[in-house]
Order: sequence, then C-alpha cells, then structure tokens
Amino acid sequence: MADVVQRWEMPIRTEDDVILVRRKARMLAQERGFDAFATAALTTAASELGRNALVHGGGGGALIEHLADGTRSGIRITFVDRGPGIADMARVLAGGYSTARSLGLGLSGTRRLVEEFDIESAPGAGTKVVICKWTRY
Repeated sequence: MADVVQRWEMPIRTEDDVILVRRKARMLAQERGFDAFATAALTTAASELGRNALVHGGGGGALIEHLADGTRSGIRITFVDRGPGIADMARVLAGGYSTARSLGLGLSGTRRLVEEFDIESAPGAGTKVVICKWTRY
C-alpha cells in the first residue's frame, strides 16, 4: 500500500489551468526520478485528461499526489468534472469515438500510458478519472 507523501489540488476552469496541471505533472515526474519516457507519458496523460475535464466536463479539478511505497515513487492524479458524464463507456474506451470532432483516442490512449487507470462516470453525474504512474525499478 502506497503512502501519500504530498498532495496538490488544482482547479481546471481554463486552458491555462490545463497547462498548469500538465507542468506540475512533468515537474514532479522529473523531480521524482522518472525516466524520459515515463515523464512524457505522465505529462501527456495529464494534459489529455485535463483537457477532457475542461472541454467535455465544463471544468472541474485535479488532485495530484506524490506516492511512496518504500521501493518506488508514484504520481497519482485524480480528475473530476461535473459534466454530462459518459453514456457509452465501452465505446469511448475502445477508441475512435468522439463527441468533439477529434480522433477520439483520449481516454483509450491515456489508459495505455499509465500503469493504473480507473474511470467512473454516468450520464448526468460527471466523470472521475484516476491515473497513476510509477518509477521503474
């Protein structure tokens, strides 16, 4: 079980907020010894999910946590919005489906970039996505 070492709450109301979340994720990954690939993966995932919260969810927030389990360091980011929710989760996670005229690879691609990915959503109830990336041994 990992311990939370430090946490930061960040609003997502504007495009600038998405940039700040992305920068914080990148900075923490670099400071915690993530290699270049892991840093880029976490940064990309944070950017994509932050943008989703803004564009599809009308804004929300991100909780960024530095984790430690004794042998490795992790960064967990929880994105929450109060948007319309996701009606067809299976279709969205399969990739290629978009409500914003994009490629529709955001959630499915993000899931492949991190070791842990969890999503909760229901029509009318918003969306919560939790990702976690760990340093390599």
